[in-house]
Amino acid sequence: MINKKIAIIGCGNLGQAILKGLIAEKNIDTKNIIATKRNIEALDEFKKYGVQISNDNAFAIQNSEIIIVALKPHNILSILHDLKNNFDIKKHVLVSLATGISIEQLKKAVELDLSIFRAMPNTAADVKESLTCISTNSKRSNDLETIKYFFNLIGETVIIDESLMESATVIGACGIAYVLRFIRAMIQGGIEIGFDAKTASTIVNQTVKGAAELLIKRKAHPEFEIDKVTTPKGCTIAGLNEMEHNGFSSALIKGIVASYEKIEN
Repeated sequence: MINKKIAIIGCGNLGQAILKGLIAEKNIDTKNIIATKRNIEALDEFKKYGVQISNDNAFAIQNSEIIIVALKPHNILSILHDLKNNFDIKKHVLVSLATGISIEQLKKAVELDLSIFRAMPNTAADVKESLTCISTNSKRSNDLETIKYFFNLIGETVIIDESLMESATVIGACGIAYVLRFIRAMIQGGIEIGFDAKTASTIVNQTVKGAAELLIKRKAHPEFEIDKVTTPKGCTIAGLNEMEHNGFSSALIKGIVASYEKIEN
């Protein structure tokens, strides 16, 4: 599987995050990766790693086996339709990162019964810490294992039903921004109570990382860990209650629902 040839079509921010994650994996031969973008100068930094850079999507497809399409939802179907004659049902596996575009729509665009996957990674792929949700129409188990293998190189994968892909986008991909905004607010609070920005950032970043690791490694519910630090009449519960009185959890939930409704509409 390591020797599979990969094309990343439309290598923007998310595509480049995935590309950086693949480059960092020592078992991947970067010469087997082709990245495309209309403005290829934006990809110049990847040439030194041996990645092939091109603005020719047809060339990239013809010379690859796994086609990761990182195009915007508004133009992915028309571009794939224009490229349909370059796909080979026996050779290619198509992976779409586009929000809101179904497997059936992708299949109609290429006019082939290809092995098609939808994948929703996030920009933490850049540091090999993505969470990628995957759904597929493929009946070939080896295709699923191949796609899982490559996305596991940049983090963790979860296989879900396609009906949940939009929800996965909100929690997993948009969720990066939600968490970063929370971190930013904690840093600002830290500065207000006396820390310089650099020190506040160091403390907050490691605290957030530690909180996530507690839940991941112990498989605990957040409230279980919260209870450990909320002593009677203590400063932690005072702070938590003040946040809740000002709508902290409610605002976050409403934001998640608003993002989901934006996709659905």
